[in-house]
Amino acid sequence: MRKMKTVLVTGFEPFGGEKLNPSGEIARALDGRVLGRRRVTGAVLPCVFGAANTELRRLVRAVRPELVICLGQAGGRAEVTPERVAINVDDARIPDNAGAQPVDERIVARGPAAYWSTLPIKAIVAALRRHGIPAAVSQTAGTFVCNHVFYGLMHELRRRRVARGGFIHVPFLPEQTQSQPSLPLATMQRAVELAIETSLRQRHDLRQAGGQTH
Repeated sequence: MRKMKTVLVTGFEPFGGEKLNPSGEIARALDGRVLGRRRVTGAVLPCVFGAANTELRRLVRAVRPELVICLGQAGGRAEVTPERVAINVDDARIPDNAGAQPVDERIVARGPAAYWSTLPIKAIVAALRRHGIPAAVSQTAGTFVCNHVFYGLMHELRRRRVARGGFIHVPFLPEQTQSQPSLPLATMQRAVELAIETSLRQRHDLRQAGGQTH
């Protein structure tokens, strides 16, 4: 019998003193699900420079996914935000979970300055909005571990022509804040499901202006 193709979804453990990280909760919830006739492998990465990319590479090589969507928490954002570009720099405002705080360091010593997402980011935003989920394209994944993993993913996938991937930031959960924007876990999980379905269905992105943040 033909083996089912796979999708890899990763999130992060809590960081910065938080007890929850919605990205990790979503990855756990999707693990083992079947979406678009693909089986989802969900995994939680350490919020640690270097170690996160080591684990991500291991997962990509073990799972051999057709599609990879890495997730991260962006506290303060009000929307689900697919990221456009990963840049080759670590510049941490706060320490990671191992206490490291790199400043102006390259992620890959001889890597290019940036990699574009290969997800249909505008089509994802349009799909989420049709379902009433706040969404926008983001122009920056920051310079913390989220961007570190996004860049590491695209560097790993650069020779894997069949596999596509990218990064999506999600807001806080309501349990995490009383004063900042948030979305329920079920809403954000549905957003990622729609992102997976859209990415599997649509290889080429929409060409339209707008729908952007940051």
